[in-house]
Amino acid sequence: MLHGTGGDEQQVSGLAAALDRNAAVLAPRGRVQESGMNRWFRRLSEGVFDTDDVVRRADELAGFLVWARDHYELGDRSLVAVGFSNGANIALATALLHPEVVPRVIAFSGMHPLDQAASNAKPDARVAGNELAASALLLLNGRSDPMAPLPSVQKLVTLLEARGAQVQQELRPGGHGIAETDVAAAVAWLGAVL
Repeated sequence: MLHGTGGDEQQVSGLAAALDRNAAVLAPRGRVQESGMNRWFRRLSEGVFDTDDVVRRADELAGFLVWARDHYELGDRSLVAVGFSNGANIALATALLHPEVVPRVIAFSGMHPLDQAASNAKPDARVAGNELAASALLLLNGRSDPMAPLPSVQKLVTLLEARGAQVQQELRPGGHGIAETDVAAAVAWLGAVL
């Protein structure tokens, strides 16, 4: 569970229970501070991400998840990264860069988190055509969201599908946030994917 800007691990705990009350939950806190608010990575301005920092923080999150899987003896249990806004963006970046660690994502009000160069590189290897074939992602967005504009979301969908990912996109009226219809779609998607 990955909180949005200004949130913390408590912000997303209720959402975890709404999605699957039987799930074990990992809810780390973003390590970047912006104007006293927690974030997952730096940005240069509103909607303009520091992609070098996005890559660095995605690497850190992947490392944490590998450590947590071992430390909490999670074995081969399914891992689904669920994020809102900035948390959705770091989940998506981690899924793009480390699909073996984060194969499934539910992104509430997320957008394309990387520039073209970062999207095409992994820390330890160059990507090949179908490297996301085992990945499944659910993107839930408002049609009039100024924080996650649809052109960026569509660019992300195109990239994910080109790399072989299974992508389900749900658009609703409105803007940035999580609607009841989003939660219902996420519950249904989880049931089908898991």
